[in-house]
Amino acid sequence: MTRLFGTDGIRGVANEDLTPKLAYDLGRATASHLLGGKGRILVGQDTRRSGDMLVAAVAAGAMSLGVDVDRLGVCPTPALALLTAEGGYSAGVMVSASHNPASDNGLKVVDGRGFKLDDVVEDELETHLLRADELAGPQNEHVGRMHDAHDLLQTYVERRMVLARSFSYSGRIVIDCANGSGCLVAPQILAGTGADVESWFNEPDGININLECGATAPEQAARAVTASNADIGFALDGDADRCVAIDEHGDVVDGDQLIGIIALDRLSRAQLHDGIVIASVLSNGGLERALTQAGGRLARTPVGDKYILEGMVMMGAGLGGEKSGHVIISEHTNAGDGIVTALEILSIVARTGRPLSELAAQIPLFPQQQRTIHVRHKDQWEADPTFARAVDDARASLDGVGRVLVRPSGTEPALRIMVEGEDHTRVSAVADQLAALAAERLN
Repeated sequence: MTRLFGTDGIRGVANEDLTPKLAYDLGRATASHLLGGKGRILVGQDTRRSGDMLVAAVAAGAMSLGVDVDRLGVCPTPALALLTAEGGYSAGVMVSASHNPASDNGLKVVDGRGFKLDDVVEDELETHLLRADELAGPQNEHVGRMHDAHDLLQTYVERRMVLARSFSYSGRIVIDCANGSGCLVAPQILAGTGADVESWFNEPDGININLECGATAPEQAARAVTASNADIGFALDGDADRCVAIDEHGDVVDGDQLIGIIALDRLSRAQLHDGIVIASVLSNGGLERALTQAGGRLARTPVGDKYILEGMVMMGAGLGGEKSGHVIISEHTNAGDGIVTALEILSIVARTGRPLSELAAQIPLFPQQQRTIHVRHKDQWEADPTFARAVDDARASLDGVGRVLVRPSGTEPALRIMVEGEDHTRVSAVADQLAALAAERLN
């Protein structure tokens, strides 16, 4: 049986793959395995229409085993993580599919520290979930209750406002909220720096989250920066845990360069612990080269921000992240937080007086191409000799100065192929060849 938990919780098409019954069972499993049938959990959601349905199901499941549920409502995922940790909760559940389309939804569970669950605990929780119908619940006065906890979101806002007011930025900012959770808080927090903030895609209707906007489609924010003659722009994803930036020329600055800008700034001020940055196997080799040349070093983990955080904890690193725009700065948060990332970049721009384009130029990136191929046999790609041999040949063709990474998606039935090298034309050709062969051989 395919594992329910991927790299970022359970995801699927809402009301088809991700049903209310599955959400109900997760609520029961969480109440039983993580709370022992007592205590409180915090539940939040992004702006998807299916969120209300799935939150109700999670809450019903938890309450059926005697656990009280505080409903936070629409909130950024990092807000749920912070409030779970600081509010005395035993666990939190975020109903969100992050950057996925509106038709999808997801279930992310965090522990009482606000940390995403490690693989062992997820496997245990999944076992309980699959046997949720066998769990006997209490009756009458011992059944859990649900409470409205939306006012708690202001605690998150106040915490981020402290960071925003720790410096002054007088420029013009464009913020693309992806019609998601960031709509409620991001413009207000960024304005706390003193900036003139212009908000885009901040009118969620339940079906327009991430629709041709946000961190996975930053072209819209880039056009807005150019049209508004803004000094800088930021694009969040649907649950505001990712952020990519737009420089004053309208060029996109991705997560690798944002990590590099923060790391180089901290290295220059001797404020990067042991000079270590944690990044995933997908992060660009140009980031690693820039860090090494500046006296730092890059340690890589599997894909997924929970693995980034695990690596940070293990190595005592204060900074980590992914090319996608998940950036974790441990002094501020234990999760990817797109608003914190934006504030950190703004503070560097304000302190150094250097525009974002100049800061990003410190991290020249190697040409890199990624392909996502929907296949039936994503986990068996190494068992196909023709495709496996083609991957080996592709690696050899890059003459030792590039990388080929093939991995099954953790969130959808697909194979992901990344090719990196010094020659853009060659990199694109190799990526296309492998993608075509995967589609042919693995379906």
